[in-house]
Amino acid sequence: MRIGLLAMSGIRATDPVLLDLGLTLPGFVERSKQVAALPSLGLLYLAAVTPEGHELDYWEAEGDGSEPQELYDCDLVAISTFTAQIFEAYAIADRLRAAGVKVAMGGLHVSSEPEEAANHADYVVIGEGERVWPDVVVLAERDAPPTTLRARDYEPVDVGELPVPRFDLLGDRPYNRYTVQSSRGCPWRCDFCASTVMLQERYRLRPVRDVVRDIKAILALHPGAFIEFADDNTFVDKSWGKELCRALVPLGIKWFTETDVSVADDTELLELMAKAGCRQVLIGLETPSSGELSEIELGGRFKQRRHPSYATAIGRIQDHGITVNGCFILGLDGQGPDAFDAVLEFAQRTWLYEVQVTYMTAFPGTPLYRRLEQEGRILEPRRWDLCTLFDVNHEPDGMSVGQLRDGMYRLSTELYEAEAIRRRRAPFLARLRRHGRSGARGVPTG
Repeated sequence: MRIGLLAMSGIRATDPVLLDLGLTLPGFVERSKQVAALPSLGLLYLAAVTPEGHELDYWEAEGDGSEPQELYDCDLVAISTFTAQIFEAYAIADRLRAAGVKVAMGGLHVSSEPEEAANHADYVVIGEGERVWPDVVVLAERDAPPTTLRARDYEPVDVGELPVPRFDLLGDRPYNRYTVQSSRGCPWRCDFCASTVMLQERYRLRPVRDVVRDIKAILALHPGAFIEFADDNTFVDKSWGKELCRALVPLGIKWFTETDVSVADDTELLELMAKAGCRQVLIGLETPSSGELSEIELGGRFKQRRHPSYATAIGRIQDHGITVNGCFILGLDGQGPDAFDAVLEFAQRTWLYEVQVTYMTAFPGTPLYRRLEQEGRILEPRRWDLCTLFDVNHEPDGMSVGQLRDGMYRLSTELYEAEAIRRRRAPFLARLRRHGRSGARGVPTG
C-alpha cells in the first residue's frame, strides 16, 4: 500500500484583535511560529513501526486547511491534529474517504472524542499509537470495516524500545527546529492539561543513549539542526538530566525544552545544561499570585509550594546563560481584573527574556472541561476551533468575558512592543557581554 502521513500544522486563532496584534507585535507570535514549524514526531514514530512492504510519504496540510493532492494517490492516510484544527482535519478526512482513501485518526482530541472522530475516519486510535498502528495497517490492507482501537488493549509502550523516528521522510523541508522526545508525561497534574488525556501511563524517561541516537540521526540529515525536546517536563529527575546533558556536550548542538522551576535548585545541572547547549527553557508559571494555583493543581500542590521561589529561580537560570520563557494563564478561577497588571509587573521585575500569555482554555477530555461544562460555563460547547489558547471558550468567575479579552489586548500590547522586549532582555544580554559570550550560549536562535 501507499500510506500518507498528514500533519495539521500551524497555530490557530479566531480572535481578530489578537490576530492583528500578532501581525504588528512580532514578540507575540515568536513561540507560535516555532511551534508551527515543528514536524509531527508522532507521525514519524508511526512511520518507524509500520510493517515492511509499504510506501510511506509525509505531508503537511496547507495553512488554509487544504490538503496536498498527492494524498488521493494513497490507500491509507493517517491524520495527526490538535483540537483547534480538528474541523479542518475532519473536512480533509471526509474528502479523502469520498474518493475511496482509507483514513485513520488519533491523537489528543480523537482520544477524548472517539465517537465524534468515528464519523470521519475508518480507523480511530485511542491513546498512544505505536503498539496499535501496525494493526491499523493490516486492517486497511484487508479492507476491513471501520473500527476503533484502544491502546489499553495492547501492551503499554516501552519508551526504552522506541525506534528512531523516520526523520528521513521530512526531506528538505525548511524546518528551523527538529523534535526529539526524551520523556513522556509529567508527574504533576493540572486540571487544564490535555496531555493527560492520552498519556495515561506513568511519567517515563527514555534511555539517554536512545535520545542521543535520535539526535545523531537528525544531524546526519540536517547538520547543525536546532533541537526541541518534545517533553512536558524534561528535568524532573535531576540525576537523569545530568546524564543526558553530559551525553549532549560532545554533540555541540543547541536546544530548547520545557521543564519546571525545580531545575533552578541544582547548580550542577544548570551548569551542565549551559555547557550542553541549552538555549532556553519554557516554564509554566501560570500566575504571579499563588492563590489561583490551588484551583488548577489536582494533587501535590507542587506549583503552589514553589511559587515563592519563582523570581529567584528565573534569576538563577538566566544567570547561567539560559533564557526563560515564562508562561502565564489568564482567566483562571480566582483571577480578577488586576491579574493583567500583576503579570506585567512580574515580567518586568524578573527580567523574563520571553513571556507567553494565553487564555485558560478548556480542552475536551480534561478535568477542567468537565467541571466547567457541569457548571454551565462553556461559552459554546463543542466549538473546538476556539480551543486555541488565544480565544476565550469559558466564562471566567472573577471578571466578565469582555474584561478578560480587553485585559489580554492591553497586556499583549504592553508586553510585546519592541521597547518593552528590549528592556526585559537588556540585563541578560549585558551579562553575556560581561562574560565574553555575546551572541553565544543563551540567546535563542532558529
